Amino acid sequence: MHMRALDYGREGRRLPVDLKGGAVFHCGPIVRKMDDGGWKVVAAGPTTSSRMNSMEPEFIERFGVRAIIGKGGMSKSTVDAMAKHGCVYLAITGGAAVLAAEGIAEVKGVEWLDLGMPEALWIFLARGFGPLTVAIAAHGNSLYDAVDAEVTKNVAEVKKRLGLP
Repeated sequence: MHMRALDYGREGRRLPVDLKGGAVFHCGPIVRKMDDGGWKVVAAGPTTSSRMNSMEPEFIERFGVRAIIGKGGMSKSTVDAMAKHGCVYLAITGGAAVLAAEGIAEVKGVEWLDLGMPEALWIFLARGFGPLTVAIAAHGNSLYDAVDAEVTKNVAEVKKRLGLP
């Protein structure tokens, strides 16, 4: 979805949905077609967001996305783009696909289904979606960086206590 959306943007073509001010969920949903022609999300597990690192800074700038939902964090260049454009990263627990699906109240539409179910552009209406953790704030503060710094500090202290190099 990201690659096609960026291609559209670079070509001056409009996306099928306006992402400005919206949220993008890095997710490969399992969706069931209903008898009435609608769709029902069965599972909506987050995918590893770092897969999008090469595209995400341009995606944020070009489409005005204000929130990214996923797991595992993002690269420094993406964090910098988030800070520049006021976007946050909301982490959702991996393995909670059914819980996430319960927070999707309605499938408003689907575009680019030719990419396959997990890569299509799904348009969801969410209610009570989560739990989510603000893992990267709109000013660039990263929970991942803070945890990494604390772990590095603790490892050094433990090694010293144990007399390890």
